[in-house]
Amino acid sequence: MVRQQNIPDTVPMGFLGSLPEFVVLQTLLRMGFREDVDFVYQSSRFGGRLEKGGLIIDFTFSRPPDLAINVQGEYYHHEQGPNVVAKDKYARAQLAGQGIMLIFIDAEDVLDDPERHVRDALRY
Repeated sequence: MVRQQNIPDTVPMGFLGSLPEFVVLQTLLRMGFREDVDFVYQSSRFGGRLEKGGLIIDFTFSRPPDLAINVQGEYYHHEQGPNVVAKDKYARAQLAGQGIMLIFIDAEDVLDDPERHVRDALRY
């Protein structure tokens, strides 16, 4: 993986997410999307972290209204075994039941070429 030069090494103080999530957020803003108008960062669904079966979705869109994006970090989403993979599939099924397509973007891809991968996700 070759990281683009304009990608920071760390998230700004106070940002409550991962570096790849921050990069997606900044990419969406550069593309003209407006936070809390066109999308919500860290949207709680089905009770969020407080309820069993609840979800936190990284990016939930109002335009288009049937799209959500989660950034998949290598350690948490791939190396933690089948339970986490099953939880991700369950999240996709839960949202599909509400007519929302959940797109997963790998964190490494975001750090390699954020605009390309965000645009690909938006084309779902």
